[in-house]
Amino acid sequence: MTSAAHAPGTATAGRGTPGIRTLTDSDLADWLRALHVGFLLSPAVSEEELANRRAVVDPARTRGAFDGGRCVATFRSFAQDVSVPGGGRVTSSAVTNVTVSPTHRRRGLLSRMMAEELAEARERGDVLSSLTAAEYPIYGRYGFGPAAWTAVWTLDVRRAGLDPRWSGPDDGGRIDLVTPQDVRKLGPELFERTRTVRHGMVSRSPSWWDAATGAAPPDPVHPWTEPFFAVYRSAAGEVDGLLAYTADDRWDDAKQPVNTATVRDLVAATPAAERALWRFLCSVDWVTLVRTGLRAPDDLLPLLLPDPRAARITTQADLLWLRVLDVAAALEARSYAGEGALVLQVHDDSGLSGGRFVLETSARAASCAPTTASADLTLDVRELGALYLGDESAVRLAALGRVEETAPGAAARADALLRTARRPWCQDVF
Repeated sequence: MTSAAHAPGTATAGRGTPGIRTLTDSDLADWLRALHVGFLLSPAVSEEELANRRAVVDPARTRGAFDGGRCVATFRSFAQDVSVPGGGRVTSSAVTNVTVSPTHRRRGLLSRMMAEELAEARERGDVLSSLTAAEYPIYGRYGFGPAAWTAVWTLDVRRAGLDPRWSGPDDGGRIDLVTPQDVRKLGPELFERTRTVRHGMVSRSPSWWDAATGAAPPDPVHPWTEPFFAVYRSAAGEVDGLLAYTADDRWDDAKQPVNTATVRDLVAATPAAERALWRFLCSVDWVTLVRTGLRAPDDLLPLLLPDPRAARITTQADLLWLRVLDVAAALEARSYAGEGALVLQVHDDSGLSGGRFVLETSARAASCAPTTASADLTLDVRELGALYLGDESAVRLAALGRVEETAPGAAARADALLRTARRPWCQDVF
Protein backbone atom coordinates (compact mmCIF):
# COMPACT_ATOMS: atom_id res chain seq x y z
CA MET A 1 0.00 0.00 0.00
CA THR A 2 1.10 3.54 -0.68
CA SER A 3 0.89 6.25 1.95
CA ALA A 4 2.04 9.75 2.69
CA ALA A 5 1.79 9.12 6.41
CA HIS A 6 3.92 11.42 8.52
CA ALA A 7 4.40 9.74 11.86
CA PRO A 8 6.48 10.95 14.83
CA GLY A 9 10.12 10.15 14.24
CA THR A 10 13.59 10.99 15.47
CA ALA A 11 15.35 12.02 12.26
CA THR A 12 16.73 15.55 12.32
CA ALA A 13 14.47 18.07 10.60
CA GLY A 14 17.19 19.85 8.67
CA ARG A 15 16.73 21.65 5.37
CA GLY A 16 19.32 19.81 3.29
CA THR A 17 18.50 17.88 0.14
CA PRO A 18 18.44 14.14 0.88
CA GLY A 19 19.91 11.88 -1.76
CA ILE A 20 17.68 9.28 -3.41
CA ARG A 21 19.06 5.92 -4.50
CA THR A 22 18.19 2.27 -4.84
CA LEU A 23 19.07 0.04 -1.92
CA THR A 24 22.02 -2.10 -1.10
CA ASP A 25 21.53 -5.08 1.19
CA SER A 26 23.00 -3.14 4.11
CA ASP A 27 20.33 -0.42 3.71
CA LEU A 28 17.34 -2.70 4.22
CA ALA A 29 17.06 -2.53 8.03
CA ASP A 30 17.22 1.28 8.02
CA TRP A 31 14.72 1.41 5.13
CA LEU A 32 12.31 -0.82 7.08
CA ARG A 33 12.58 1.44 10.14
CA ALA A 34 11.57 4.40 7.95
CA LEU A 35 8.70 2.34 6.52
CA HIS A 36 7.48 1.56 10.04
CA VAL A 37 7.58 5.25 10.96
CA GLY A 38 5.51 6.15 7.91
CA PHE A 39 2.84 3.54 8.64
CA LEU A 40 2.66 4.23 12.40
CA LEU A 41 4.19 0.91 13.38
CA SER A 42 6.77 0.38 16.08
CA PRO A 43 10.12 1.52 14.64
CA ALA A 44 11.74 -1.70 15.86
CA VAL A 45 12.66 -4.15 13.08
CA SER A 46 13.12 -7.80 14.03
CA GLU A 47 15.56 -10.20 12.43
CA GLU A 48 12.59 -12.30 11.27
CA GLU A 49 11.04 -9.36 9.43
CA LEU A 50 14.38 -8.43 7.92
CA ALA A 51 14.86 -11.98 6.61
CA ASN A 52 11.30 -12.12 5.24
CA ARG A 53 11.66 -8.81 3.43
CA ARG A 54 15.03 -9.73 2.02
CA ALA A 55 13.42 -12.73 0.33
CA VAL A 56 10.83 -10.67 -1.58
CA VAL A 57 12.24 -7.15 -1.99
CA ASP A 58 14.13 -6.40 -5.20
CA PRO A 59 16.78 -3.79 -4.22
CA ALA A 60 16.95 -2.54 -7.82
CA ARG A 61 13.25 -1.54 -7.62
CA THR A 62 13.39 -0.22 -4.05
CA ARG A 63 14.30 3.39 -3.35
CA GLY A 64 15.10 5.36 -0.27
CA ALA A 65 15.86 8.98 0.50
CA PHE A 66 18.85 9.28 2.81
CA ASP A 67 19.81 12.26 4.94
CA GLY A 68 22.99 12.05 6.99
CA GLY A 69 23.07 8.28 6.53
CA ARG A 70 19.48 7.77 7.72
CA CYS A 71 16.57 6.69 5.53
CA VAL A 72 13.79 9.30 5.63
CA ALA A 73 11.53 8.17 2.73
CA THR A 74 10.69 4.81 1.16
CA PHE A 75 9.39 3.62 -2.21
CA ARG A 76 9.16 0.20 -3.87
CA SER A 77 7.72 -1.34 -7.02
CA PHE A 78 7.26 -4.86 -8.33
CA ALA A 79 6.06 -6.60 -11.49
CA GLN A 80 2.32 -7.09 -11.78
CA ASP A 81 -0.35 -7.56 -14.41
CA VAL A 82 -3.96 -6.37 -14.44
CA SER A 83 -6.90 -8.16 -16.05
CA VAL A 84 -8.78 -5.95 -18.53
CA PRO A 85 -12.19 -6.15 -20.24
CA GLY A 86 -12.27 -9.08 -22.65
CA GLY A 87 -10.04 -11.35 -20.55
CA GLY A 88 -6.65 -9.92 -21.52
CA ARG A 89 -3.82 -8.83 -19.21
CA VAL A 90 -1.53 -5.81 -19.30
CA THR A 91 1.80 -5.44 -17.56
CA SER A 92 1.98 -2.99 -14.71
CA SER A 93 4.61 -1.66 -12.35
CA ALA A 94 2.92 -1.91 -8.95
CA VAL A 95 3.91 0.87 -6.54
CA THR A 96 3.89 0.17 -2.81
CA ASN A 97 5.60 0.93 0.52
CA VAL A 98 5.58 4.69 -0.10
CA THR A 99 6.32 6.88 2.94
CA VAL A 100 7.96 10.18 3.78
CA SER A 101 9.05 10.72 7.38
CA PRO A 102 7.42 13.70 9.15
CA THR A 103 10.80 15.39 9.53
CA HIS A 104 11.25 15.57 5.74
CA ARG A 105 7.80 16.29 4.33
CA ARG A 106 7.13 18.94 1.66
CA ARG A 107 10.59 18.64 0.11
CA GLY A 108 9.60 16.86 -3.08
CA LEU A 109 10.98 13.46 -2.07
CA LEU A 110 7.92 11.52 -3.23
CA SER A 111 7.83 13.49 -6.50
CA ARG A 112 11.47 12.67 -7.21
CA MET A 113 11.07 8.97 -6.43
CA MET A 114 7.85 8.71 -8.44
CA ALA A 115 9.39 10.46 -11.46
CA GLU A 116 12.30 8.02 -11.45
CA GLU A 117 10.01 5.01 -11.10
CA LEU A 118 7.59 6.01 -13.86
CA ALA A 119 10.40 6.76 -16.30
CA GLU A 120 11.99 3.36 -15.59
CA ALA A 121 8.64 1.57 -15.90
CA ARG A 122 8.03 3.20 -19.28
CA GLU A 123 11.53 2.19 -20.38
CA ARG A 124 10.87 -1.41 -19.23
CA GLY A 125 7.80 -1.51 -21.44
CA ASP A 126 5.19 -1.57 -18.67
CA VAL A 127 1.81 -0.48 -20.01
CA LEU A 128 0.50 0.77 -16.65
CA SER A 129 1.58 1.72 -13.18
CA SER A 130 -0.77 0.63 -10.38
CA LEU A 131 -1.25 1.23 -6.68
CA THR A 132 -3.73 1.16 -3.81
CA ALA A 133 -3.71 4.54 -2.09
CA ALA A 134 -3.88 5.03 1.66
CA GLU A 135 -4.85 8.68 1.04
CA TYR A 136 -6.98 9.88 -1.90
CA PRO A 137 -5.54 13.35 -2.76
CA ILE A 138 -1.92 12.36 -3.38
CA TYR A 139 -1.60 10.37 -6.56
CA GLY A 140 -3.71 12.27 -9.09
CA ARG A 141 -0.88 14.75 -9.49
CA TYR A 142 1.31 11.91 -10.79
CA GLY A 143 -1.24 10.86 -13.40
CA PHE A 144 -3.03 8.08 -11.46
CA GLY A 145 -6.81 7.81 -11.55
CA PRO A 146 -9.15 5.64 -9.42
CA ALA A 147 -10.04 2.81 -11.83
CA ALA A 148 -11.84 0.33 -9.54
CA TRP A 149 -13.82 0.92 -6.37
CA THR A 150 -14.68 -1.50 -3.60
CA ALA A 151 -17.46 -2.13 -1.11
CA VAL A 152 -17.77 -4.09 2.13
CA TRP A 153 -21.18 -5.29 3.33
CA THR A 154 -22.19 -6.36 6.81
CA LEU A 155 -24.97 -8.91 6.47
CA ASP A 156 -27.49 -9.66 9.22
CA VAL A 157 -28.17 -13.34 8.53
CA ARG A 158 -31.23 -13.43 10.78
CA ARG A 159 -33.00 -10.77 8.69
CA ALA A 160 -31.92 -12.04 5.27
CA GLY A 161 -34.93 -14.34 4.81
CA LEU A 162 -32.84 -17.36 3.83
CA ASP A 163 -34.22 -20.87 4.17
CA PRO A 164 -32.70 -22.34 7.37
CA ARG A 165 -33.16 -25.85 5.97
CA TRP A 166 -30.55 -25.29 3.23
CA SER A 167 -28.06 -28.17 3.20
CA GLY A 168 -26.04 -27.63 0.04
CA PRO A 169 -26.19 -26.56 -3.61
CA ASP A 170 -29.16 -27.78 -5.65
CA ASP A 171 -27.28 -27.68 -8.98
CA GLY A 172 -25.41 -30.96 -8.58
CA GLY A 173 -22.36 -29.22 -7.15
CA ARG A 174 -20.95 -29.59 -3.66
CA ILE A 175 -18.99 -27.66 -1.06
CA ASP A 176 -16.05 -29.20 0.77
CA LEU A 177 -13.84 -27.94 3.57
CA VAL A 178 -10.19 -28.18 2.53
CA THR A 179 -6.74 -27.66 4.02
CA PRO A 180 -4.29 -24.80 3.41
CA GLN A 181 -2.17 -27.27 1.45
CA ASP A 182 -5.14 -27.98 -0.84
CA VAL A 183 -5.64 -24.25 -1.39
CA ARG A 184 -1.97 -23.76 -2.23
CA LYS A 185 -2.40 -26.33 -5.01
CA LEU A 186 -5.87 -25.38 -6.24
CA GLY A 187 -6.02 -21.65 -5.63
CA PRO A 188 -3.63 -20.18 -8.23
CA GLU A 189 -5.24 -21.94 -11.21
CA LEU A 190 -8.74 -21.00 -10.07
CA PHE A 191 -7.71 -17.40 -9.51
CA GLU A 192 -6.19 -17.11 -12.99
CA ARG A 193 -9.32 -18.62 -14.51
CA THR A 194 -11.47 -16.11 -12.63
CA ARG A 195 -9.39 -13.24 -13.98
CA THR A 196 -10.38 -14.17 -17.53
CA VAL A 197 -14.02 -13.35 -16.71
CA ARG A 198 -13.53 -10.44 -14.26
CA HIS A 199 -11.49 -7.35 -15.09
CA GLY A 200 -9.59 -5.23 -12.59
CA MET A 201 -8.02 -8.18 -10.74
CA VAL A 202 -4.26 -7.98 -10.17
CA SER A 203 -1.87 -10.92 -10.33
CA ARG A 204 -0.95 -12.88 -7.22
CA SER A 205 2.63 -14.05 -6.82
CA PRO A 206 3.70 -17.42 -5.36
CA SER A 207 4.72 -15.55 -2.21
CA TRP A 208 1.16 -14.15 -1.95
CA TRP A 209 -0.25 -17.68 -1.94
CA ASP A 210 2.39 -18.82 0.55
CA ALA A 211 1.40 -16.01 2.92
CA ALA A 212 -2.34 -16.72 2.48
CA THR A 213 -1.95 -20.42 3.29
CA GLY A 214 0.62 -20.26 6.09
CA ALA A 215 3.46 -21.61 3.95
CA ALA A 216 5.51 -18.39 4.26
CA PRO A 217 7.97 -17.84 7.13
CA PRO A 218 6.31 -16.34 10.22
CA ASP A 219 5.64 -12.60 9.90
CA PRO A 220 5.98 -10.80 13.26
CA VAL A 221 4.22 -7.68 11.91
CA HIS A 222 1.23 -9.51 10.40
CA PRO A 223 0.95 -12.91 12.12
CA TRP A 224 -0.98 -15.55 10.18
CA THR A 225 -4.00 -17.27 11.69
CA GLU A 226 -5.40 -20.22 9.78
CA PRO A 227 -8.89 -19.50 8.42
CA PHE A 228 -11.54 -21.96 7.37
CA PHE A 229 -11.20 -22.87 3.68
CA ALA A 230 -14.07 -24.18 1.53
CA VAL A 231 -14.26 -24.94 -2.18
CA TYR A 232 -17.22 -25.28 -4.51
CA ARG A 233 -17.03 -28.16 -7.00
CA SER A 234 -19.40 -28.17 -9.95
CA ALA A 235 -21.44 -31.21 -10.92
CA ALA A 236 -18.57 -32.10 -13.26
CA GLY A 237 -16.11 -32.03 -10.33
CA GLU A 238 -14.39 -28.79 -11.38
CA VAL A 239 -13.21 -26.48 -8.58
CA ASP A 240 -14.99 -23.26 -9.53
CA GLY A 241 -14.95 -21.37 -6.25
CA LEU A 242 -12.86 -20.79 -3.13
CA LEU A 243 -13.80 -19.23 0.20
CA ALA A 244 -11.55 -18.32 3.14
CA TYR A 245 -13.18 -17.00 6.31
CA THR A 246 -12.65 -16.56 10.03
CA ALA A 247 -15.20 -16.41 12.85
CA ASP A 248 -15.24 -15.00 16.34
CA ASP A 249 -16.80 -16.68 19.41
CA ARG A 250 -19.45 -14.45 21.01
CA TRP A 251 -22.63 -15.23 22.93
CA ASP A 252 -25.10 -12.76 24.37
CA ASP A 253 -26.50 -12.63 27.91
CA ALA A 254 -29.36 -14.93 26.95
CA LYS A 255 -26.82 -17.58 25.89
CA GLN A 256 -27.59 -17.00 22.22
CA PRO A 257 -24.80 -17.05 19.59
CA VAL A 258 -23.90 -13.69 17.99
CA ASN A 259 -20.85 -14.70 16.00
CA THR A 260 -19.45 -12.76 13.04
CA ALA A 261 -17.87 -14.52 10.06
CA THR A 262 -15.35 -12.37 8.16
CA VAL A 263 -14.42 -13.21 4.59
CA ARG A 264 -10.72 -13.11 3.81
CA ASP A 265 -11.11 -14.21 0.21
CA LEU A 266 -13.90 -15.35 -2.08
CA VAL A 267 -13.00 -16.18 -5.66
CA ALA A 268 -15.53 -17.65 -8.07
CA ALA A 269 -15.10 -18.47 -11.75
CA THR A 270 -18.87 -18.95 -12.24
CA PRO A 271 -22.01 -17.30 -10.85
CA ALA A 272 -23.14 -20.72 -9.56
CA ALA A 273 -19.98 -21.01 -7.46
CA GLU A 274 -20.36 -17.48 -6.10
CA ARG A 275 -24.00 -18.02 -5.15
CA ALA A 276 -23.28 -21.35 -3.48
CA LEU A 277 -20.37 -20.04 -1.40
CA TRP A 278 -22.33 -17.07 -0.08
CA ARG A 279 -25.25 -19.34 0.75
CA PHE A 280 -22.92 -21.77 2.51
CA LEU A 281 -21.37 -19.06 4.66
CA CYS A 282 -24.79 -17.73 5.67
CA SER A 283 -25.84 -21.24 6.74
CA VAL A 284 -22.95 -21.88 9.16
CA ASP A 285 -24.40 -22.54 12.61
CA TRP A 286 -24.01 -19.70 15.17
CA VAL A 287 -23.06 -17.12 12.53
CA THR A 288 -25.42 -14.15 12.79
CA LEU A 289 -23.36 -11.51 10.97
CA VAL A 290 -21.17 -11.78 7.87
CA ARG A 291 -18.57 -9.20 6.87
CA THR A 292 -17.92 -9.67 3.19
CA GLY A 293 -14.38 -8.39 2.73
CA LEU A 294 -13.54 -6.27 -0.33
CA ARG A 295 -16.14 -6.80 -3.07
CA ALA A 296 -17.11 -5.02 -6.27
CA PRO A 297 -19.78 -2.35 -5.68
CA ASP A 298 -22.10 -4.35 -7.99
CA ASP A 299 -21.49 -7.66 -6.22
CA LEU A 300 -24.20 -10.32 -6.47
CA LEU A 301 -24.58 -10.67 -2.73
CA PRO A 302 -27.32 -8.21 -1.75
CA LEU A 303 -29.65 -9.37 -4.52
CA LEU A 304 -29.05 -13.02 -3.63
CA LEU A 305 -31.00 -12.43 -0.45
CA PRO A 306 -34.79 -12.56 -0.13
CA ASP A 307 -34.38 -9.28 1.79
CA PRO A 308 -31.43 -7.33 0.33
CA ARG A 309 -31.78 -4.72 3.10
CA ALA A 310 -30.20 -7.25 5.43
CA ALA A 311 -26.88 -6.40 3.74
CA ARG A 312 -25.67 -2.95 4.78
CA ILE A 313 -22.74 -1.24 3.05
CA THR A 314 -20.17 -0.40 5.71
CA THR A 315 -17.33 0.65 3.38
CA GLN A 316 -17.38 2.08 -0.12
CA ALA A 317 -14.18 3.62 -1.45
CA ASP A 318 -11.62 3.74 -4.22
CA LEU A 319 -9.16 0.84 -4.30
CA LEU A 320 -7.18 0.27 -7.52
CA TRP A 321 -5.51 3.33 -9.08
CA LEU A 322 -4.02 3.15 -12.57
CA ARG A 323 -1.55 5.37 -14.39
CA VAL A 324 -1.39 4.78 -18.16
CA LEU A 325 2.20 4.70 -19.45
CA ASP A 326 1.55 3.50 -23.02
CA VAL A 327 -1.77 4.81 -24.31
CA ALA A 328 -1.88 2.82 -27.54
CA ALA A 329 -0.89 -0.49 -25.93
CA ALA A 330 -3.35 -0.03 -23.07
CA LEU A 331 -6.32 0.77 -25.29
CA GLU A 332 -5.54 -2.03 -27.76
CA ALA A 333 -5.33 -4.62 -24.96
CA ARG A 334 -8.97 -4.45 -23.87
CA SER A 335 -12.28 -5.19 -25.57
CA TYR A 336 -15.09 -2.72 -26.20
CA ALA A 337 -18.87 -2.73 -26.07
CA GLY A 338 -19.37 -1.71 -29.68
CA GLU A 339 -17.88 -0.55 -32.95
CA GLY A 340 -16.68 3.02 -33.44
CA ALA A 341 -13.84 5.50 -33.55
CA LEU A 342 -12.71 8.16 -31.09
CA VAL A 343 -9.83 10.65 -31.20
CA LEU A 344 -8.36 11.36 -27.76
CA GLN A 345 -6.07 14.26 -26.87
CA VAL A 346 -4.22 13.06 -23.77
CA HIS A 347 -2.31 15.57 -21.63
CA ASP A 348 0.57 14.33 -19.49
CA ASP A 349 2.71 16.92 -17.71
CA SER A 350 5.49 14.36 -17.23
CA GLY A 351 5.90 13.93 -20.98
CA LEU A 352 5.65 10.14 -20.70
CA SER A 353 2.29 9.36 -22.25
CA GLY A 354 0.73 12.41 -23.83
CA GLY A 355 -0.34 12.86 -27.43
CA ARG A 356 -3.28 12.53 -29.77
CA PHE A 357 -4.54 9.04 -30.52
CA VAL A 358 -7.27 7.52 -32.64
CA LEU A 359 -9.02 4.52 -31.10
CA GLU A 360 -10.93 2.29 -33.53
CA THR A 361 -12.95 -0.62 -32.15
CA SER A 362 -14.82 -3.57 -33.60
CA ALA A 363 -16.28 -6.84 -32.34
CA ARG A 364 -12.97 -8.59 -33.13
CA ALA A 365 -10.22 -6.21 -32.03
CA ALA A 366 -9.21 -2.63 -31.33
CA SER A 367 -6.45 -0.48 -32.77
CA CYS A 368 -4.97 2.69 -31.35
CA ALA A 369 -2.29 4.87 -32.94
CA PRO A 370 -1.02 8.47 -32.94
CA THR A 371 -2.96 10.76 -35.26
CA THR A 372 -3.10 14.33 -36.48
CA ALA A 373 -6.89 14.27 -36.81
CA SER A 374 -8.95 16.72 -34.76
CA ALA A 375 -9.60 15.56 -31.19
CA ASP A 376 -13.05 14.44 -30.09
CA LEU A 377 -12.24 14.35 -26.38
CA THR A 378 -9.47 16.11 -24.43
CA LEU A 379 -8.43 14.74 -21.05
CA ASP A 380 -5.55 14.36 -18.64
CA VAL A 381 -3.79 11.02 -18.30
CA ARG A 382 -5.27 10.65 -14.78
CA GLU A 383 -8.81 10.75 -16.23
CA LEU A 384 -7.77 8.15 -18.80
CA GLY A 385 -6.72 5.92 -15.89
CA ALA A 386 -10.13 6.34 -14.26
CA LEU A 387 -11.91 5.50 -17.53
CA TYR A 388 -9.66 2.65 -18.61
CA LEU A 389 -11.40 -0.33 -16.98
CA GLY A 390 -14.89 0.92 -17.83
CA ASP A 391 -15.98 2.03 -14.36
CA GLU A 392 -16.04 5.82 -14.70
CA SER A 393 -18.24 7.80 -17.08
CA ALA A 394 -16.78 10.30 -19.54
CA VAL A 395 -20.13 12.15 -19.45
CA ARG A 396 -19.80 12.48 -15.69
CA LEU A 397 -16.20 13.69 -15.94
CA ALA A 398 -17.23 16.22 -18.59
CA ALA A 399 -19.92 17.54 -16.26
CA LEU A 400 -17.22 17.94 -13.60
CA GLY A 401 -14.99 19.85 -16.01
CA ARG A 402 -12.32 17.14 -16.00
CA VAL A 403 -12.89 16.07 -19.61
CA GLU A 404 -13.47 18.46 -22.52
CA GLU A 405 -15.72 17.58 -25.41
CA THR A 406 -14.14 19.07 -28.52
CA ALA A 407 -16.73 17.30 -30.69
CA PRO A 408 -20.41 17.32 -29.66
CA GLY A 409 -21.53 14.05 -28.08
CA ALA A 410 -17.96 12.69 -27.79
CA ALA A 411 -18.28 11.88 -24.08
CA ALA A 412 -21.42 9.80 -24.69
CA ARG A 413 -19.67 8.00 -27.56
CA ALA A 414 -16.72 7.31 -25.26
CA ASP A 415 -19.05 5.80 -22.66
CA ALA A 416 -20.73 3.62 -25.28
CA LEU A 417 -17.33 2.14 -26.14
CA LEU A 418 -15.48 2.10 -22.82
CA ARG A 419 -18.03 1.26 -20.14
CA THR A 420 -18.57 -2.38 -19.13
CA ALA A 421 -21.62 -4.41 -18.14
CA ARG A 422 -20.06 -5.31 -14.77
CA ARG A 423 -17.86 -2.99 -12.75
CA PRO A 424 -14.16 -3.80 -12.41
CA TRP A 425 -13.12 -5.53 -9.20
CA CYS A 426 -9.84 -5.69 -7.33
CA GLN A 427 -9.90 -7.46 -3.96
CA ASP A 428 -6.20 -7.21 -3.18
CA VAL A 429 -4.46 -4.36 -1.33
CA PHE A 430 -0.76 -4.15 -2.16
